[in-house]
Amino acid sequence: MASVDYGSLASDLLAELGGEENISSFTHCATRERIVLKDDGKADKEAIEKLPGVITVVQAGGQFQVVVGNDVPKLHAELEKLAKVTQTTEEEAPQEKGNIFNRFIQLISSIFLPIIWPLAGAGLFKAFLAMVVTFGWLDPETTTYTILNAASDGIFYLLPVFLAVTSAKRFGTNQFTSMAIAAALVYPSIVELAGSTDVTFLGIPVVMMNYTSSVIPIIVAVWLQGYLERFLNRVLPGAIRNFTTPLLVMLIMVPLILLTVGPLTTILAQWISTGVNFLFEVAPWAAGAVLGGFWQVLVIFGMHWAFVPIMINDLGTQGYSLITGPLMPAVLAQGGAMLGVLFRSRSKSRREVAGPAALSALLAGITEPGVYGVNLPLKKPFYFGIAGGAIGGTIAAIGGSAANVFVFPSLLAIPAFMSVGSFPMLLIGSGVGILIGFGLTMAFGPREQPDAEDAETPAIQDAGTAAAAPVAAAPVAAAAAPAATAPVATGVDVMVETPMAGRLIPLSEVPDPVFAGGKMGAGVGIVPSDGTVYAPVTGKVLVAMETGHAYGIRTDDGVEVLVHVGIDTVNMKGEGFSPKVAKGDQVQAGQVIAEVDLSAIEAAGYPTTTVLLITNTAKQAAVTPAKAATVAAGDTAIIVSK
Repeated sequence: MASVDYGSLASDLLAELGGEENISSFTHCATRERIVLKDDGKADKEAIEKLPGVITVVQAGGQFQVVVGNDVPKLHAELEKLAKVTQTTEEEAPQEKGNIFNRFIQLISSIFLPIIWPLAGAGLFKAFLAMVVTFGWLDPETTTYTILNAASDGIFYLLPVFLAVTSAKRFGTNQFTSMAIAAALVYPSIVELAGSTDVTFLGIPVVMMNYTSSVIPIIVAVWLQGYLERFLNRVLPGAIRNFTTPLLVMLIMVPLILLTVGPLTTILAQWISTGVNFLFEVAPWAAGAVLGGFWQVLVIFGMHWAFVPIMINDLGTQGYSLITGPLMPAVLAQGGAMLGVLFRSRSKSRREVAGPAALSALLAGITEPGVYGVNLPLKKPFYFGIAGGAIGGTIAAIGGSAANVFVFPSLLAIPAFMSVGSFPMLLIGSGVGILIGFGLTMAFGPREQPDAEDAETPAIQDAGTAAAAPVAAAPVAAAAAPAATAPVATGVDVMVETPMAGRLIPLSEVPDPVFAGGKMGAGVGIVPSDGTVYAPVTGKVLVAMETGHAYGIRTDDGVEVLVHVGIDTVNMKGEGFSPKVAKGDQVQAGQVIAEVDLSAIEAAGYPTTTVLLITNTAKQAAVTPAKAATVAAGDTAIIVSK
């Protein structure tokens, strides 16, 4: 596949988003650039989806999410060079969009996104280290193990410090003061006091907790720090503000967290964890089926971020998270469906996407490129992946499978699931998920038609959106000239019939600058008087738009003909159009290929003018349109000389 110029993509994306002035903030996750816009109406979603390198666009959680795949950091880096968007404080930031749940999702994603890859990498590191120890390849009493364990576990042990940095950016606080607060929570002497019952502060009893690997306390602490800092910066004299503000913030916030915020948020997190664990204990099959089946749906809308704090909190407090068990089959089942598409589809372009996407999903747990580029567009593979995830997730949950470190569910992450629950049940559930996704796709998935020929006809492929079509070669303009000046035929002539009864007009009079300028090829326009559309030539249908407004046909002689009914009628989304043929069908000249309600087109405010084009005009010796006249369907409209 062609490489993407992310510098150009960033520039084009910025323009289609409405410019730098329309962006409130932007960040990225594993596969998406997540952008908060001031005015969604200024963004051209359809134009963005056509940019090279963009898989799709999702609007959810108050964000404009541009899915580009694993190389999203490259796009993000280029955007940062172009768009200097800054938000120094929460008060100065634009009001976030959506309901409370959407804002919560956006909050969590913005805090965890910057460290999600280091967390995933460290999780895999810990998983493989545990596997090495389990197999007896490394003695845990050696200093080698101590060093490797520190390298893999450090980020989890000091997680509050890392979250202090990302939370400070999110809430607009001094990040070094935030880190100092977090460092106090994991200070060795404070950690040693965890669980002690005789701890006091100025005579006030303190309920001591272990804050290593904790999540919620530091996030709440930094949020409160923001209000305190802004207040102090307003009231303190400038001569002492720079050092007095952090002094007072640390003096107030550390005891406050240990006395109130820490215990309350830790207890809240434990309640949530207890509730989740209770569900898995009472009805593990139901929990596994729901999580395994709908996890990828949650990923599509970005709602999976709501589970991240719960999983990390579980790992920090009990050493495992039951939520992770059903997620392994959910991810691998979609990967299995992508593999099914790779082997079943006859479309070369689809297979080119399915292969790398399946590898990414199965080995790295990154499903979005394959979901958006393969499974979801074909529908059935996505549904089969959901089915595999639900059944496999049920099996894994019944076995009590869970990861004991934070990892992205994938084949590489399997060692993380060896220590908790039934490891064989996890393997069975994952295998079943893959087999269902792969097997059902192989048996019932869409075959698709070979696109080797289609690849040679970009103009026809873009029939639904004329403005996006490539400019034809120079002979088009000459061929669009009146018949008297057309070149003399030098070979076999192909007669292209009028597809609809009505009035034939020169292409230059068609009310669309792309068609009228001959940019898609030479041809004619028809102002139709009847809504029956006939095949203008005998050949194979290369394009049959689902909306029913455009058809591309190739003759045995290699002439490529486009029938485009109405101008901008793609916007009608099929209303008023009844297609009678599909892509891959063989049609005879004069065969009905569609029925169209012309009054519906007019009522929708679009011209009914139909365009008949030779999209590979440049390959023909001559293309001679007929003169303007009233015509019946089947009359000769264009003569193509080979």
